[in-house]
Amino acid sequence: MSPAIAAKEGGRQRRAGSHHHCLDVRSEAPPALALCGDGLPGGEAEALLPAEAGSRGSRGCRAELGSILLLLVLYVLQGIPLGLAGSVPLILQSKSASYTDQAFFSFVFWPFSLKLLWAPLVDAVYLRGFGRRKSWLVPTQYILGLFMIYMSTQVDVLLGDGEGRGPDVVALTVTFFLFEFLAATQDIAVDGWALTMLSRENVGYASTCNSVGQTAGYFLGNVLFLALESASFCNKYLRFQPQPQGIVTLSDFLFFWGAVFLITTTLVALLKKENKELTPTKEETKGITDTYRLLFSIIKMPAVLTFCLLILTAKVGFSAADAVTGLKLVEEGVPKEHLALLAVPMVPLQIILPLIISKYTAGPQPLNTFYKAMPFRLLLGLEFAFLVWWTPKVKHEGGFPVYYYVVVLLSYALHQITLYSMYVAIMAFNAKVSDPLIGGTYMTLLNTVSNLGGNWPSTVALWLVDPLTVKECAGAREQTCGTTVAAELCTKAGGSCVTTLDGYYVESVICVFLGFGWWFLLGPKFKKLQDEGQTSWKCKRTN
Repeated sequence: MSPAIAAKEGGRQRRAGSHHHCLDVRSEAPPALALCGDGLPGGEAEALLPAEAGSRGSRGCRAELGSILLLLVLYVLQGIPLGLAGSVPLILQSKSASYTDQAFFSFVFWPFSLKLLWAPLVDAVYLRGFGRRKSWLVPTQYILGLFMIYMSTQVDVLLGDGEGRGPDVVALTVTFFLFEFLAATQDIAVDGWALTMLSRENVGYASTCNSVGQTAGYFLGNVLFLALESASFCNKYLRFQPQPQGIVTLSDFLFFWGAVFLITTTLVALLKKENKELTPTKEETKGITDTYRLLFSIIKMPAVLTFCLLILTAKVGFSAADAVTGLKLVEEGVPKEHLALLAVPMVPLQIILPLIISKYTAGPQPLNTFYKAMPFRLLLGLEFAFLVWWTPKVKHEGGFPVYYYVVVLLSYALHQITLYSMYVAIMAFNAKVSDPLIGGTYMTLLNTVSNLGGNWPSTVALWLVDPLTVKECAGAREQTCGTTVAAELCTKAGGSCVTTLDGYYVESVICVFLGFGWWFLLGPKFKKLQDEGQTSWKCKRTN
C-alpha cells in the first residue's frame, strides 16, 4: 500500500522468504549431473556437503547461542538500508516530488530481486585464508559503513533545503541503489555462512534469524526513523517543549548506523572464524560459467518459460494500489510517520497468515489459492482509490479522526490477507516443482522472476501517474499546465494549476481492468501449470 506499510513481494519492504536466495557454485559435479539439454553441472548449498564433513557432534541451541546471536545481528544490519530506502519515497512525497521522480527512485528496490545475477560470483570467488563468506561480508559492510558516514554529510543537501531547492532525485537514487546492492550482496554472504556457522541440528534457526533480523532492521530504519524524524510526532508524544525538528535527522541516523556497521564488522573480522572443515577444498571459480549456463538452461524449459511469462504479468493489476496509494495518502495530508506506524499492529497478522494459508497450499494444487485470492485483491485496488478520494473529506484542523485510521488499518489488513494468500501459494508452487537435484538454484530462479513480476509494474505505475493527470491553469487565461515549463508560466501569470483529473484514479481503474483480463484469460492457463507432470519441470539426468 506504501513503501512503509505494504509488504510487497518484489521489493520495497523486507520480503518474506528472501533467505532462499542462496546459491552455491561447485566445480565438482555430483555423481548424477543435472542436465537441461546441455549436460551442465549444478551444485547445492553447503548444507548438502557430505555428512562426515558437516558433523560436529550433537550440539544444542545453547551451545551455539553466540553464532545464532551473530546471525541475528547481521540480518538486523541488513534490514537498516532496506528500511531507510523505504522511508525516502515518503520523505520525497512530503517535499512534493513528482511521481516521475518516484518512479526513477523505485529502481532502488530492484537489487534484491536481481541478486541471482551475481550470487554465483559471491559463492565462488574468495580468499581462502580469510574465509569464504568473510571475504565478501567484511568489505561489503565496511563499504556500507563508510558510505553511510559520508552520506550523513551530504544527505540534507540531496533532500533539498525547502527554500526553492528541491531534492536531487538522481543522486539519491544512485546512492540508495548502491545501499541496496551492498545489502543484497551481504545477504548472499550471510545466507551462505549461516549454513556452515550452525550445526545441522541447529541450521533451522538461520531462517528464523533472517526473518526476525530483517524485520527488526527494517522497523528500525523505517518506522522508528520516520517517527523520531517527525517534529509533530516527537512534540506530541515525546517532548514537553515543542521543537521545530524531530529528535533525529536522516543525517544523524546515517552517521550512527555507519559507526555501528564499522564496529560490528571489525569485531566479526577479528573474532569470528569460519568453520574451515566445511569449506570445499577445491577451486570453485570455474563453476561460475557452469552455473550461469545451468540457469539459462532451466529457463528455456517450456513449462518454466510459461511460468515466467505469466508471473511477470500477473501483478500488473495491483501496481497502482501497491505502489501509489501510500504516496497519495501522504499527498492528501496523512503524516508519513502515522502511515509507517500502521505497520506495527500488522506484525502479528503477518506472522499468523502464512501458517494458516499454508494449510490450503500444502496440497497438489497450491495455485488454486492464488487464483481465488486474485479478484479480491484487485477489488481492494478500487477500495484504496476510494480511500484516497475520501481522505481530504474527513481531514480537519487537528488532523484525521480515529475512525479514519481504523478504516485504513482494516483496509491494509484485508490487503495483507489477499497478498499473503497469493505469495504463499507461489512459494509453495515453486517448492513443489523445483528439481531436487538443483533445488537451490532452481527455486532461487523462480523466486527471482516472481519478485521481478512485482518490481517492474510498480515502477511503470509510478511513472504513468503524471502523464495521466490532467491539470488546468486557473486564474490566468491562455495558459496551460501540461508541462513543468507551462506550469511555471501559469504561476508567473498569476494563476495556479488545478488538477481536474488525477492520473492515480485513471490508473487504478485501468489496472483493475487489466488484472481481471489476466484473471479471465490467462489465469486458467496459469492454474494448469500445476497439472503438468514432474518430467515437465525436471532437468535431464545422466550418470
